[in-house]
Amino acid sequence: MFNPQWLKSFAMLAEQGSFTESADRLGITQAAVSQHIRHLEQQLGPLILRSKRPLELTPAGLALLDYCQEVDRAQRHLTLRLSEEDVTCGEVSLISPGSIGLRLYPLLLALQQQYPDLSIRHRFAPDSEVMDAVLHNRYEMGLVTQKPDDKRLVAEKFAEEPLELVVPAGIKVHGWADLETLGYIDHPDGQAMATRLLSRRFPGNPGVRNLPQRGFSNQISLILEPVARGLGFAVIPQSARLAFAQSEAIRVESCGVALVDTIWLIHRAEWPLSGRARQALQWLEGKL
Repeated sequence: MFNPQWLKSFAMLAEQGSFTESADRLGITQAAVSQHIRHLEQQLGPLILRSKRPLELTPAGLALLDYCQEVDRAQRHLTLRLSEEDVTCGEVSLISPGSIGLRLYPLLLALQQQYPDLSIRHRFAPDSEVMDAVLHNRYEMGLVTQKPDDKRLVAEKFAEEPLELVVPAGIKVHGWADLETLGYIDHPDGQAMATRLLSRRFPGNPGVRNLPQRGFSNQISLILEPVARGLGFAVIPQSARLAFAQSEAIRVESCGVALVDTIWLIHRAEWPLSGRARQALQWLEGKL
């Protein structure tokens, strides 16, 4: 049996690839992380290649990482089973894209107000990080825009998310030239979203990359700020637009046939969702 803190330090080091970052994430000193790894290596032999940047695991290190993940899964599964009966206390963990997360997090806080002994842990992340977090049991539930084909995950339809062309209030878009005049406010998923939506609204257009870019933000809650100030237009999921406080300063330009993405709820296939998670989902579905 290995010291749980040693295993925790090793698993974090394997994830971060850096002693400094691992120590920061764990809230301990770098010296403590190094000491924990030395204790493990005294029993198992070399676990990491320190000359590599980022650090690489040896075969023994890879085997120990698998063991850490198995221990973590077992502990989480045991905790869920032991607390299954009481849905009014404990943790509800959800990781999702920022757009729909802007709408869901306040709703989850409203649920927590009804049951103060609940703890809501929510993180914004892209699809790839969501799937990795759920697969490695860092979050019980996740939401993604692309249905995964990994057999370790269950994927269920959760909601539909229309894409919208959002312009400053009072602006009308009659043709591509109007978009060129406005200019484009980009974001990490902006090029792909805009290409898909604008190809329907303006068939044969020169392409989003040819539009003047007036700004960029990787914060989903801030993308519409420059639009509200008349500085450009954006293409974003409806949830992000609905969560924007200055609704009077923007308007949605009709694009004809709606372009709707499916949001998928994912969780590990090996065991069912906890009672708390099921209650939270029912709550959310009733509010959306």
